[in-house]
Amino acid sequence: MHSEYPPTLPAEYADIEFENNAQRLPLVLCLDTSSSMAGQPIQTLNNALMEWTRELHDDVSLSYSVEVAVVTFGGQGVAAWRGPQLLAPRAPVSPFVPAHTFRPPQLTAAGVTLMTEALELSMHIVAARKAELRASGLQYYRPQICLVTDGLPTDGTGHLTDSWHRLIPVLADEQRARRFRLYAIGVGGITDMGEQVLQAFAPKFNARLQGFPFRELLQMMSASANAEQKGAGDEVFEKIFSQFKTQRPAWES
Repeated sequence: MHSEYPPTLPAEYADIEFENNAQRLPLVLCLDTSSSMAGQPIQTLNNALMEWTRELHDDVSLSYSVEVAVVTFGGQGVAAWRGPQLLAPRAPVSPFVPAHTFRPPQLTAAGVTLMTEALELSMHIVAARKAELRASGLQYYRPQICLVTDGLPTDGTGHLTDSWHRLIPVLADEQRARRFRLYAIGVGGITDMGEQVLQAFAPKFNARLQGFPFRELLQMMSASANAEQKGAGDEVFEKIFSQFKTQRPAWES
């Protein structure tokens, strides 16, 4: 599915609404919006996105360096969003929006769990964005992708699939090359098997959490972005993530 999107995006979008010399930090939220998220979970996610957006706007450092894209997998298949706008496949526009102008989409829950294809699209738009920035002579921090799911990867008919195995060597290579940092988060009633998938995707940065702590998750992503801006070493990111996993939001102090 991700192959429907162009490998590069028009240069006129590379600089939109940013100061020309601002170093960018691309952040992709790759969110499960399948039918298992219906009801309170999707409402909790939407509320958390609204609150996080306000916090981003209030954080001067993050709001003028972070740029946010949203990828969902559920009722619309695998989809990229530019703020609240659902993008059509092949749309000649970047899904990344400067944090200080970002508005979240209003998400609904339906459909199947095309997790593999959603991660592939997330990696694709990160690579395309980095190419844009390089072509414009702009610098960027190491991008971040945050996968959030409560289930197992399925195919288009909703049946469990092993196709996610094809991502393991790709993700391992990408992490070794430091092309992005992937967080893989299991929420709600994710199973042991679901947790094993996330461990395979992100050996150092995976978590299985009770309930749907989306507010804390998004705050952790902000803390990680702050650390990225400061050139922190891997041990700092591991500490931030460990605190998040044990629900001790020390970055708020």
